[in-house]
Amino acid sequence: MSRRIEVVGAVIVERGRIYCTKRGPGNLEGYWEFPGGKLEPGESPEAALAREIREELGCTVRVGSRVVTTEHEYDFAVIVLTTFYCELTIGEPSLSEHTDSVWLAPQQLDTLMWAPADVPAVEQIRSDLA
Repeated sequence: MSRRIEVVGAVIVERGRIYCTKRGPGNLEGYWEFPGGKLEPGESPEAALAREIREELGCTVRVGSRVVTTEHEYDFAVIVLTTFYCELTIGEPSLSEHTDSVWLAPQQLDTLMWAPADVPAVEQIRSDLA
């Protein structure tokens, strides 16, 4: 049985556009995702997401409502991804772990090659923000 990893992703919305990041070397290199990371023991998903965005992007977000929770089995683990709508409160995103980023309108999201676990969130965002 594959190990389960609980992760969170930030759907950062600003001026009607969504912040998307491209994965660097390692698992799923070159795929696009919503920035975030793993929960630490005892940490709430919202607290984990705020921490991960500070660590990865050097900015602060207000975590809002849940978009969707997805479970996807990769060859390395089962990823349980919960995405949340977020709003930038301090600073602008600055890449430290990702190789690229882009702000896209909801209807442009399907132009990117998304990590499979992120695809249901992309579909939900397009429905919510269309």
